[in-house]
Amino acid sequence: MTEQLDVATSVKLQLSNGRTIPALGLGTIPPDDNPGSVKDQVIAAVKEGYRHIDTAWYYGSEKYIGEALKELFDEGVVKREDLFITTKVWPSFWHSPEKSLDISLKDLGIDYVDLFLQHWPIALHGNDNGQPTTPKNADGSLVYDDDPVNGTKYIETYHKMEDILDNNLKVKSIGVSNFSIHKLEQFLPEVRSYKPVVNQIELHPQLPQQDLVDYCESRGIVIVAYSPLGGNGAPVLEIPLINELAKKYMVTPNEIAEAYHILNNRGVISRSANLSRIKTITRLPRLTEEELKQLYQVGVEDPKRYNCSSYGYGIGFRWWDGHSLCNL
Repeated sequence: MTEQLDVATSVKLQLSNGRTIPALGLGTIPPDDNPGSVKDQVIAAVKEGYRHIDTAWYYGSEKYIGEALKELFDEGVVKREDLFITTKVWPSFWHSPEKSLDISLKDLGIDYVDLFLQHWPIALHGNDNGQPTTPKNADGSLVYDDDPVNGTKYIETYHKMEDILDNNLKVKSIGVSNFSIHKLEQFLPEVRSYKPVVNQIELHPQLPQQDLVDYCESRGIVIVAYSPLGGNGAPVLEIPLINELAKKYMVTPNEIAEAYHILNNRGVISRSANLSRIKTITRLPRLTEEELKQLYQVGVEDPKRYNCSSYGYGIGFRWWDGHSLCNL
């Protein structure tokens, strides 16, 4: 970036197809005890300047987001074209991404999404309605329609997403999520017309994954970081350097964690059930190049991945606890 803006919600990143994406997005995975609270989170965030809302069919929160959007549109707070909305197709719906998209559009109450992502590069055994979302064998292992390590059915999903982009106006851009270098090397040569504009991955100072970041950037794929605080309990905020920088710049530790990505030309998905906190995590401190390098070095010295769900087994990510095939 040639200019480090003071307001994170004002920063946009250029996509390879000529469109732009707001660097700071609001994550909408709902809390288990109160999924309806996502409505208030979206309203608070948009009123505070957020213009990027990240969701997914799998989250089960899109109907609440739809209620929030209707209220915001009716009140004239924003228009549809002011927002950048992302949704995703879950791997149990790998065979019918357009059906998944149509359900999302209906629940969201909108005619199109700005970005449609493939949630994982695997094919789970779901029926015509994507159910069950997590099919399991008697021993608790996932039921796949294809080998998670070397199978290619997930590429069929992306081809169908390309068809959606070709044949109607429901989608502006398409991309991927949770794609490792191994999967990208298998997948990119098979792309027909539309290279993914985004790869959304877990990324934070404790999980630098610079090889994957460099791989994507060299191919014009924007990295969008999810779980920038490390997941449940926000362990990244315990890093002493993050707190030192927060004091220096008189911002919250959350804003330092977000700036780590935005100042490195990456997007970041922020999430909070606390409405007051949503309103106080939009500043962008002017971290120096040296400080950004110091934050990166935290993960080089002691890498830690916090999200190690079974969906990632065999994909080829490093530091994925519990599965050796993930270190291809």
